[in-house]
Amino acid sequence: MIEDVLAPHLRVVFCGINPGKSSAHLGLPFANPSNRFWKVIHLAGFTPQQLAPENFMQLADSGCGLTKLVDRPTVQASEVERMELKEGGNALRSKINRYQPAALAVLGKQAFAQAFSQRNVSWGRQPFNWGDTEVWVLPNPSGLNRSPLESLVSAYRELNEALHARGI
Repeated sequence: MIEDVLAPHLRVVFCGINPGKSSAHLGLPFANPSNRFWKVIHLAGFTPQQLAPENFMQLADSGCGLTKLVDRPTVQASEVERMELKEGGNALRSKINRYQPAALAVLGKQAFAQAFSQRNVSWGRQPFNWGDTEVWVLPNPSGLNRSPLESLVSAYRELNEALHARGI
């Protein structure tokens, strides 16, 4: 199982859907070489240098955390069942209530919609908070997502800039 990176009052907690097979095998988050997470968060300004998956615990040094909706590894996120997402959503809400980061970024619109029974989910900041935590939905950086790198970086940078505008 891949460890969470959580601590009280982080700037942001990034929440993946579930580990891929490569990540689960290595015990490291976003470990598949085709996954763009580490590059995207660096280019968006969250980390001073691009971290490697084996350095994931250093995320907290930059005020970032990491968790996932579902622990079960799959080849594709579409293999995760609705009930797993709902259960994971309940667990995520508890983690966020406990640690109260400034923002939560769920990485995937469909997974977010299913986990939290939301309709018409848009990208970016959601129209509600969980306590003091802003809730955001950002594109999944998986190599299976065909979005260009520039689009991913732009979406993540919007969150980083919103936090900076709040002095966070």
